[in-house]
Amino acid sequence: MTAEQVQALIRAGVPMAEDIDLRIDHLDTERAVARVPFHGKLVRPGGTLSGPTIMSLADAAMYAVVLGRLGRVEMAVTSNLNINFLAKPKPVDLLAEARILRLSKRQAVCEVQLYSLGAEEELVAHVTGTYALPM
Repeated sequence: MTAEQVQALIRAGVPMAEDIDLRIDHLDTERAVARVPFHGKLVRPGGTLSGPTIMSLADAAMYAVVLGRLGRVEMAVTSNLNINFLAKPKPVDLLAEARILRLSKRQAVCEVQLYSLGAEEELVAHVTGTYALPM
């Protein structure tokens, strides 16, 4: 699947993705890069992006890389997500780069690095997660 196809699939299946303007910038069989443009409606007190926004982006990036590797497996579902918040995101677009660490018949274990646009050297969050794959 292409980045555009995955973005359309996610937005159609998860209406909240449209609300946060989720974008899939890059997709191949090895990695996915997803983005949430900065918007005031996504901030929490203190002017930073909310945790749910960051987690949503990470989860979508994992789903995208799974689809990029396996094709249209819409019923792949998150079975685990672990997030470490490392730094306050800047008031710019947030990017997530996802990779599959291990793929078996039943699951895909993924890693996601999240960073603010223009500050790729400073991780905002690090995520590991598992997607259960349909049999």
